[in-house]
Amino acid sequence: MSRLPTRAPLRPPAFDPNDPRYWDERDLEGELIRTYQICQDCRMCVTYCGSFPILFEAVDREIEAGRAHGAETVTEKTVRAVTDHCWQCKLCYIKCPYTPDEGAYEALDFPRLMAREKAVRSRREGVPLVDRLLGEPGTLGALGSGPPARLANLVNANRLARKVAEKVTGISAEFPLPTFAEQRFTRWFEQHEPLAEAGAAGEVVLFGTCYGEHHFPEVPSAAVLALEKNGYSVAVLEELVCCGMPNLDGGDVEAAKRKMQKNVELLLPFVREGRRIVVPGPTCGYTLKKEWPAYLGTPEAREVAAAALDLMEFFDKLRQKGELNRAFQSGLGKLAYHAACHLRAQKIAIPGARVLSQAPDTEVRIIERCSAVDGTWGMKAEFYAEGERYASRLGSEIERGSEEGEVGVVTDCSLAALRVKKMSGRAARHPVELLVEAYGIELR
Repeated sequence: MSRLPTRAPLRPPAFDPNDPRYWDERDLEGELIRTYQICQDCRMCVTYCGSFPILFEAVDREIEAGRAHGAETVTEKTVRAVTDHCWQCKLCYIKCPYTPDEGAYEALDFPRLMAREKAVRSRREGVPLVDRLLGEPGTLGALGSGPPARLANLVNANRLARKVAEKVTGISAEFPLPTFAEQRFTRWFEQHEPLAEAGAAGEVVLFGTCYGEHHFPEVPSAAVLALEKNGYSVAVLEELVCCGMPNLDGGDVEAAKRKMQKNVELLLPFVREGRRIVVPGPTCGYTLKKEWPAYLGTPEAREVAAAALDLMEFFDKLRQKGELNRAFQSGLGKLAYHAACHLRAQKIAIPGARVLSQAPDTEVRIIERCSAVDGTWGMKAEFYAEGERYASRLGSEIERGSEEGEVGVVTDCSLAALRVKKMSGRAARHPVELLVEAYGIELR
């Protein structure tokens, strides 16, 4: 058991990158040992990801050898491995009984501590190439989508080219990278004629996401149609950039903050006019709500964050108020709904499932299994096999549902959909696409 003098921190843990303590390596080391020891005593999260088995095996080895009473002799090698195997899914925080959200005096936040260790290490050693590349989905998407899309997709589909790229970049040749869209979302929006219902209930701003803009334009396009069907006109700001989470995955705090700041400046005037921001991607939505105010630390960032809603959360609030348009033209049948980790981390869980259940002849089964993609982690060659192993539990649940007559797979996370397609051969669609289908609206 622990020989910590106290499980409570001597000072509040430093999770604000604007606080000089955040970058203090001695302070970080003390918080790592304290957190590791409490986790070692508990072990509830051992099945969540690779971080916890690595930590517990290392501590047990030291205790059994008589070199330690607990986590006090954890090595730098173990610290790196624990951090690098963290997916930032946030589920350990949601389940942990020792967090500030639970009012616990231990004040643990394992995901933020792992992000801090990665940031401090990256400042000391530099950001690895694989993280620099995966940290710029907007830039890479802009290079490959639109007119160059066909050629870019041919290259991505070439096995030899992917193998060579893996050696150079560290991005797995096995991971099913998203295809580039021949028509970007904003080009579609420019040509779009709003539905007759648009504007009767107000206006919202759509944060379409990098992946929505360049890879999955059908998702933000369906979002526009569903919002208009429910009486909302939609503002789309072409100048918006990446939410910043991919940079945080690689520890590049400054790059993330630059993007966050630009987005806050663009969105703030709309928020002050009373508009809500709707986000169709769980990770981006989590970042807007939780990370922008945490990393920027400004009243403006908090103001914008307070106005942000996940897209399906927005529709679910309409449902709760009796304002959801229920003029459905068809049912959707039996569906398997993957509960995205970053929706659960927002503590809103499965709003899309609740909304889709309003359609006639629709039955939704919830699958609470992580896809082990989690932003950029699952795309790395170093971790691909491990991610696939953890994701096999999701694959088994989807296969079971298929055998029981489920006609579709639903997920709010477009990257999780790539894993689902690779594992099962089944295309997983965003719930807003199915909502539009139930309304009988053709997406062109």
